[in-house]
Amino acid sequence: MEINHDYNVQLFKDLGFVRKQCTECGQHFWTLDEERTTCGDSPCDQYSFIGNPITSKPYTYNEMLNEYREFLHSEGHTPIKRSPVVAKRWRDDILLTIATIAVFQPWVTSGLVKPVENPLTIAQPCIRLNDIDNVGRTGRHLTCFTMGAHHAFNTADDFKYWTDRTVELCYKFMTKIGIDGKSITFIESWWEGGGNAGPCYEVITHGVELATLVFMQFKKVGDTYEEIPLKIVDTGYGIERFVWASQGTSNTYEAIFSNIINILKKNAGIGEINKKILDESAKLAGLMDIENVGDLRVLRQQVAEKMNMDVNELDKILSPLEYIYAITDHTRCLTFMLGDGIVPSNVKDGYLARLVLRKTLRYMEKVGITMSITDIVDLQLEELKENYPELMNMKKYIHDVLESEERKYAQTVNKGRGMVQRMVQSGKKSEVAEITLDDLINLYDSKGLPPELVQDIILEINENEINNYKRIAERKGEAISEDKIAEIKNGQIKINVPDNFYTIVAEKHEAEKSEVQNENIDSKKELPVVNVNGKSVEATEFLFHKNSKQTDFKAKVLAVVEDYVILDKTLFYAEGGGQKYDIGTLSGIDVVDVQKQNNVVYHKVSDVKGFKVGDMVYGKINWENRMKLMRNHTATHIINAAATKVLGKHIWQTGSNVDTEKGRLDITHFERITRDEIKEIEKVANEIVLKAIPITCEFLERNEAEQRYGFSIYQGGVVPGDTLRIISIPDIDTEACGGTHCENTLEVGYIKILKTERIQDGVERLEYSSGNNSVGEIATIEDLVLDSASVFGVPMEQLPKTAERFFEEWKEQRKKIEELQKRVGELVKYELGNNFVKVAKFDVLVEKIDADTKELMNTADNLVKDDSIVVLLNNNGNILLKRGDNVEISMKTLIRQVAKGGGKDNLAQGKYTDEFEEIKSKVIEFIGNSSIDYVI
Repeated sequence: MEINHDYNVQLFKDLGFVRKQCTECGQHFWTLDEERTTCGDSPCDQYSFIGNPITSKPYTYNEMLNEYREFLHSEGHTPIKRSPVVAKRWRDDILLTIATIAVFQPWVTSGLVKPVENPLTIAQPCIRLNDIDNVGRTGRHLTCFTMGAHHAFNTADDFKYWTDRTVELCYKFMTKIGIDGKSITFIESWWEGGGNAGPCYEVITHGVELATLVFMQFKKVGDTYEEIPLKIVDTGYGIERFVWASQGTSNTYEAIFSNIINILKKNAGIGEINKKILDESAKLAGLMDIENVGDLRVLRQQVAEKMNMDVNELDKILSPLEYIYAITDHTRCLTFMLGDGIVPSNVKDGYLARLVLRKTLRYMEKVGITMSITDIVDLQLEELKENYPELMNMKKYIHDVLESEERKYAQTVNKGRGMVQRMVQSGKKSEVAEITLDDLINLYDSKGLPPELVQDIILEINENEINNYKRIAERKGEAISEDKIAEIKNGQIKINVPDNFYTIVAEKHEAEKSEVQNENIDSKKELPVVNVNGKSVEATEFLFHKNSKQTDFKAKVLAVVEDYVILDKTLFYAEGGGQKYDIGTLSGIDVVDVQKQNNVVYHKVSDVKGFKVGDMVYGKINWENRMKLMRNHTATHIINAAATKVLGKHIWQTGSNVDTEKGRLDITHFERITRDEIKEIEKVANEIVLKAIPITCEFLERNEAEQRYGFSIYQGGVVPGDTLRIISIPDIDTEACGGTHCENTLEVGYIKILKTERIQDGVERLEYSSGNNSVGEIATIEDLVLDSASVFGVPMEQLPKTAERFFEEWKEQRKKIEELQKRVGELVKYELGNNFVKVAKFDVLVEKIDADTKELMNTADNLVKDDSIVVLLNNNGNILLKRGDNVEISMKTLIRQVAKGGGKDNLAQGKYTDEFEEIKSKVIEFIGNSSIDYVI
């Protein structure tokens, strides 16, 4: 369709705005300045507010936020509270909240659900990691920013306002805070995102874009646009940029984080930097469209030239401060991420949180900050508590997870050296010895190794290789050969870490859909399409939602397809929401499976022959089976609530399996759940059961449910539709859930947590039983204890002490065996000590002995001397090679000549297949022909 949009709004006509075309970029824009020739945006115009604030007074972040909210409220917009930065709480296509409009997608923007207020205003913390490597360097990029917005959702019957009022509000707010109207330009533009599109204005002043005004009115279908009935005013105001412009500081970080920056600079011992350098850097950055490392290098060069400085000297001055800028931004980002309950892990939003966290820790190391990351986040919490007091309620969790992640990071770094060294040796066997970007991403994703750490290790290994050559040459009295050094360098592992590495991995993981966030037992079976007289069959009426204790019913057969019977109504629960299906009979025929598709229930029967369309059938569910499912499903909700009380508010359900005998619940948590915590969860859960709390069920509109209970109602996953079925255990747990439940917590019976396991990083699985099943499980545990006590021949209460005594005795016996093995090794030393032969300048021993692998090691330790090589084999196919300190031949190289194995230069182990004499011959030949090629 042809799209025509009149950008000439009433405000432009009333105040005399003129439409012009930018002489630099060619875009059309509106301005009050008849002399203006450029659009006002960078790079067409330079930042002119740095050192020259453009508002009537300087604003802090909190002051600007309050000013914006109060203005919109006074203009007839109802303020609504922010949503979490974790978008997967209410949608399954993105992980993080990237804009205010994301809060209303997909339910409100699709027209399915009415907005909670209309028109409304919101100040939403947003997180975008697509520019994370630019943060700190350009002066304007942030990972975490606040988008202020006013939205109007217009229908034909209820039209609020459109372009005229939107532009008027923007202009009115900007001039209210003192921005000269003549400096403001409205650039005509076009917006597309999330399948929608519409015309927009980019609102600019003094070289910086402060707002975008979008008029969402089209759906994009391929290369064409279709008009949508709901017309949405979608605005976005950069609160931090307004603060920056009001203060005129060198960059946005100094405007928002000045207090924290000063503390970090003092801690790191960084003195004051020439403000002119910072100003020029920010101004020149504003003139560039920075997307990659090349752009940043150009920026640095331009600043150096402008300041008449050496670029390397400039880099030494700016880099530490840029690290601090990035740390302040990243720690605020983490404060919101963790404060809204994200658990760092190696998948999904947890991966992104860990990425930001470890990048922050790495920067702290680089700049020499001795404060803990917890201390810095505490500073952020203090700054944010005025507008976001809810973050303070998560302070303990934030502390616990940061301390846990710091420990994990330290362990990762310690293990990293060996991992990288093994990769180096593997690389040297190939023609191209290089650690590629894919290698770096794999090391980061699978091992948590930051690329800068990998680079440091490689450079150290390469340097050591040169030093080793020099050391050997000096020992031999040979001259250092520059050609040899060049040859070694040419054969070394190559590595190049792109400056936008974190952006690359963040974009990769942000693009991953989050639809598998809640992994229930829901069936993925392909069900046949059902049509009646060419029309889709009507949705099945769910009788179990009306009466969960009804056991039999009558219904009409609407369709019979393959092995399935479709009824107009049913008591049978179809598999879904983590709960297994009901079983029972239809007119005496067994129902063996129940599935659902598009709200149509498919009853799979053991014999479909007797069912015909139009027949009335008598259905009966297996009540004992249903009761077990109800108990376990209600137990799932109770355990989730108990885990939240014991472990913290960050707990989030990621999957469940409600079966008849047992249930399982997968929850997010940053550490393994301890035995004491399990006992406490079990105790709290059973206290809830014994309180005999009535369980309520009600159907609520989505907005009402979210406003009343928050997004925690989606613990079981995102639920579609404008009406939600809400299951509530008052003051304990409230969730949107379609499953069958007990009417009172007492009906659940005793809850027993059977075991826990870590199914993936950041996710703990709890397996449990309820009711009579728990009695059976406890009896099984008692049998195990009694049988074990019987084996030891002691009463049950003495079993722990007896088992401990036997274990200590076993350890003592093992020590004695190891001591005997050492003595055997010493005896073998005397037997084999005279069997060494001289090969080249080394004493060499190759022998086959009757020993296990540990005895091989003990024997070799006893036999090897400074100038000797010991090769030992046993009857089980094991081979061990060990060299003395003065031997330059690599055992790792030698073992590959005679067997399969590996190790280090001084010690190698593996398995052999050749005859002993053949191996002995190969060892002696290799050592005899050894040269510099085989030395370290």
